[in-house]
Amino acid sequence: MSVQKSDPPAPTDPLAQVIALLQPRTVFSKGISGAGRWGVRYSEFGQPSFCAVVEGRCRLAVDGHAPITLEAGDFVLLPATPGFVMSGFEPVEPDPIDPKAAAAARGDVRHGRRGGRPDVRLLGGYFVFEAPDAALLVSLLPSLVHLRGVPRLSTLVRLVGEESAGQLAGRELVLTRLVEVLLVEALRAAPGADAPPGLLQGLADPHLAPALRQLHARPERAWTVAQLARHSALSRSAFFERFSRAVGLAPMAYLVTWRMALAKALLHQPELGVAEVAERVGYGSAAAFSTAFRRHVGEAPGRYARAAR
Repeated sequence: MSVQKSDPPAPTDPLAQVIALLQPRTVFSKGISGAGRWGVRYSEFGQPSFCAVVEGRCRLAVDGHAPITLEAGDFVLLPATPGFVMSGFEPVEPDPIDPKAAAAARGDVRHGRRGGRPDVRLLGGYFVFEAPDAALLVSLLPSLVHLRGVPRLSTLVRLVGEESAGQLAGRELVLTRLVEVLLVEALRAAPGADAPPGLLQGLADPHLAPALRQLHARPERAWTVAQLARHSALSRSAFFERFSRAVGLAPMAYLVTWRMALAKALLHQPELGVAEVAERVGYGSAAAFSTAFRRHVGEAPGRYARAAR
């Protein structure tokens, strides 16, 4: 008797799924140091950036957030880098820096006093999200992640720096995998309960996490708020209010957001037609899917697919 192999079960880790859909690529990394009186202001960049403090201390003030002191062993992730000031602790008028121009410069960067031992040394870098719906997915993540005492992150940043500086065979593949792991490590170590509304806060809630995993694992299912509430062991009204407050979207709005993100990725695959994509993301007909997609994306799925391929 022959045994037919079934497809492997779909991953149910929402965080890993979001990162996979974001498609992080193209890493740039360099050493940064500062000494004496120094300060720099980077204008808004929009791309994800990160840094790990190797030694010393400095001050970081990200637009929209209270200033923080960075110390050796700290790690910072900005999924959609806004403007920020990095400086020592003496009052100073920060020098303006264009992050795009700075990224093109070769070699490590030194701020402040040129000679002598630096007061702080960091490894910093950035990458890009190649997902067609990156902004929407990034909105589910915290705008600032600051972690202290997570050695694995410092190790990963060091490996990213070494691989970025080299020209070994398989460099792009290794960098892609390292950045994916870096993102997962940073986001799962972040204190989700204290995060702004979004995916991390939802996953940190023991009642909401089962419902989020169900939505991500089975987006094709015709979910109702009542069904999701049962997975969360909450009443329908309590679940709706708790989900909306923690995630920042009502449950059905989040489901549509997730379905559209998946649909965009699937429409990039030339072997899939609109009807099959519609079925995979939970729509009973291509017409219903086309209406929802056009409302969400602004164009018909067929046209989007032709432009994407």
